[in-house]
Amino acid sequence: MKNKVISSLIWKLLERSGIVFAQFIIQIILARLLLPEDYGVVAIVAVFIAIANVFIQSGFNTALIQKKEVDDTDYSSVFYFSLAIALLIYIILFFTSPLIASFYKEPILVPVIRILSLRLFFGAINSIQQAVVARNLEFKKYFFGSLGGILISAVIGIYMAYKGFGVWALVVQQLVNIIGVVIILFFIVKWRPKLLFSFKKLKVLLSFGWKLLCSSLIDTLYRNIYDLVIGKVFSSASLAFYSKGKLFSGAIIQNMDSAVNSVMLPTLSKQQDNKVRLKSMMRRAIVTSAFIVCPLTVGMIVIARPMIEVVLTNKWIECVPFIQLLAISYAFWPIQTANLQAINSIGRSDVYLKLEIIKKTLCVIVLVITVPMGLIPMAVGQIVLAVLSTLVTLYPNKKLLDYSYYEQFKDLIPSIILSIIMGVIIYLVAFLNLSSIITLIIQILLGIIIYILLAYILKLECFMYLLNTVKSFLKKRK
Repeated sequence: MKNKVISSLIWKLLERSGIVFAQFIIQIILARLLLPEDYGVVAIVAVFIAIANVFIQSGFNTALIQKKEVDDTDYSSVFYFSLAIALLIYIILFFTSPLIASFYKEPILVPVIRILSLRLFFGAINSIQQAVVARNLEFKKYFFGSLGGILISAVIGIYMAYKGFGVWALVVQQLVNIIGVVIILFFIVKWRPKLLFSFKKLKVLLSFGWKLLCSSLIDTLYRNIYDLVIGKVFSSASLAFYSKGKLFSGAIIQNMDSAVNSVMLPTLSKQQDNKVRLKSMMRRAIVTSAFIVCPLTVGMIVIARPMIEVVLTNKWIECVPFIQLLAISYAFWPIQTANLQAINSIGRSDVYLKLEIIKKTLCVIVLVITVPMGLIPMAVGQIVLAVLSTLVTLYPNKKLLDYSYYEQFKDLIPSIILSIIMGVIIYLVAFLNLSSIITLIIQILLGIIIYILLAYILKLECFMYLLNTVKSFLKKRK
């Protein structure tokens, strides 16, 4: 079981890392070919698509993964119901797109929304494919599906951007991406919809899933509310800088968090009746995530400016402070994810929902306070919100799993201290007055060497565990 979990995590990390790397290259090319305003338009539409996707892909998807026994009727019932929801939401977005365009004073939003919303139908199919893959811990298949989809869409998107299609290059690229993933997975995932439907089974899944759906809706609104507000109060260019800062600061952490998240729920759910084992696995996830996320966060803060100068040119230099500030807020994600998935694995979606309501209430308060102050204070507010949200998220597991605040933060301290030491050292490289690209290369390589060397010299528990686990895994694979 341990080897299967490790193998699944490795493939999920490869899938997310492959996407991050591919997207990184794609973003470099597209950002050089397109204007910030083009990204601003798509960023606004992406918010509405993300919210719509919650009703299609959240709740039932997780319920299928969490349920102990699932059959073809469960999968097919959710599939047809999700498609029906997708159709309903598409019709709503189609006819409300003129109102949205009028609100943001961007006429082009009308056709963009109507075309990009077609993603919803393929998202409904993909949600079932994800559930099948997650239940069987076959993330290797999803790796090929995701990577194939993004590479196909990249070729088309870059070609259109080069030919001067502007915002439509981004629209087509995103649409082709999800279509490509679905088609590839159709051939490699052993699931096909059948002419089966059961309201009874749907009701059982809904009893667990509706709370998660509400939680996901609240969380999606929270993650995108800043984009909605910035797009309205400021300009589409300002939104583009903020969104690009969010993309760069959160790309690695979000995707790693997503990988851990995907593997944790099905793995922890198998141990839902063993609280001691559950706590041990959750602690291991937190410690391991912190060991990886902390240096990434500190490193991103240090290399932000030379990275943007080299990768996107000075045309995008205004996104640097957003990268630095938002990187800190993203650093709190893994510890929240581990706690939330532990709560889900024991079937306490009611607690999950309550936590989301509290956290998002805090979000609204912080947003209302910081909006009048400007974009930078809004980003600082994200850090304050991340700290408060983490404290709220950790609270239930004091009782549910006997995992206290003190224990959790104690597990994080070693990685935090090592990351800060590494960050201070590589920051000094900037004072050598080298070119941006040389500074960037030296900082990245030196940061990796220093962090790993310190962890090895100090025999950091999580590092030695990872090292021994990888050695054991590779040995058994031979």
